[in-house]
Amino acid sequence: MSEFLFPDNTVLCNFAAVDRLDILRAALDGRGRWTAAVANEAQNSARWIPALSSLERHGWLGEAIRITTAEDIEKIFDERSAVFGGNPERLLQHLGEAETLYIIKNWDDFSGSWWISDDRESLRYAQRQGITTAETVDMVRLAVGDGHIAAQDGFDLMKQMWDVNRRPRLPDSVTDLKP
Repeated sequence: MSEFLFPDNTVLCNFAAVDRLDILRAALDGRGRWTAAVANEAQNSARWIPALSSLERHGWLGEAIRITTAEDIEKIFDERSAVFGGNPERLLQHLGEAETLYIIKNWDDFSGSWWISDDRESLRYAQRQGITTAETVDMVRLAVGDGHIAAQDGFDLMKQMWDVNRRPRLPDSVTDLKP
């Protein structure tokens, strides 16, 4: 069993919008992974946040995990609709969350992995499923704890995310980012 860290597209966008994907990469420490749906979301978001276009090329989230069995696909689409309210006419809506949480819950290779999101609903659902969760602020906290960024710089980075209309949960102060 390996512990991987699966950021959703929102988290990727938060760091990309301030041109600091390097900080997320450092925090993930070689354990970052993503599903095909999240990779597709990031590719689509690159139209507005160009820094995202380098993710697949640099490969630090690994090859996008593809769900191929009919049984898994059916269960994921059922969960996408029932849990996340995915619209039947918008097949990609909430697919990244549904794919990721499904494989963390059901595939032995990803048991114990984390879901990293700023979406409160998906975080609550994951927690109810026994999945470890984290948010953008936690990734900045990890980067500070590992010495990749100073606490004040991490705090400023989070404020920059807000300045460019990203809305991760902010720490109350610089000391909240210190280990």
